[in-house]
Amino acid sequence: MNVYILLGIVVWLYMLSVLKRAQLSAFFFIVGSAGLFFILTAISQPYWVWFFTHAVIHGVDLFSHITKWSTVMLKTGLVYITNSNNPVVMSIDYECSGIIETCAFVSLVVFFPMYKRKEKVFYAVFGLIYIYLSNVLRLIVVITIVHFAGGQSFFLAHSVIGRLVFYVLVIALYYNVFTYSQLARGIYREFIDWREHKD
Repeated sequence: MNVYILLGIVVWLYMLSVLKRAQLSAFFFIVGSAGLFFILTAISQPYWVWFFTHAVIHGVDLFSHITKWSTVMLKTGLVYITNSNNPVVMSIDYECSGIIETCAFVSLVVFFPMYKRKEKVFYAVFGLIYIYLSNVLRLIVVITIVHFAGGQSFFLAHSVIGRLVFYVLVIALYYNVFTYSQLARGIYREFIDWREHKD
C-alpha cells in the first residue's frame, strides 16, 4: 500500500476521533464519508476495479448468450454489438465498473448516523448488488438500442439513455436508503418482517 494512503488514513482517523470527542456529528459524517470514499477508491486499484469490471462483463455476457444480439470477449472486455448495417464494438472498462458509485454509496451508509450496525451492513451489501445490477441493465439497454437502431445510435444509447437509466435507478436507491427509510419502514425493516414471518 502506498505510504501516502497510509498517512492519509492516519490523519483521517485522527480527525474523526477529534470530531467525535467534540460531538460535531454533522462534520463527523462529512469527514468520515468523504475520507472513506477517497480511501476506498485509492485502494480499489487494481484488484477491486478488475473484479467489478469482470462481474459486469459476465453479467452482459449472460444477456448476450440469451439474446445473441452481441458477442462478449471476456478477457478483453469488448462487446461486439450486431445490427443490420453497422456493427459496433463497445469496451467495458473502469467507467463501466460502477466502482465509484459503489464506493460513494458504501461510504455514506457507513457514516449515516440513523442506522445501527446491522442495518449499515445490510444496506451496504444491498446497495452493492443493486448498483451492480443497475450497471448491467444500463449496458443491456445500450446493446438493445444499438442492435435495433444501428451503429449511429451508439452515442445516444451509451452517453444519454444508458446513463439516464443508471442514474435514475441510483437516485431511487439513495432516496429509499437515506430519505424514505427515515419516513417509512424501508427495505431493511421489510426484510426483517419477511424473515420473521417466514420462520
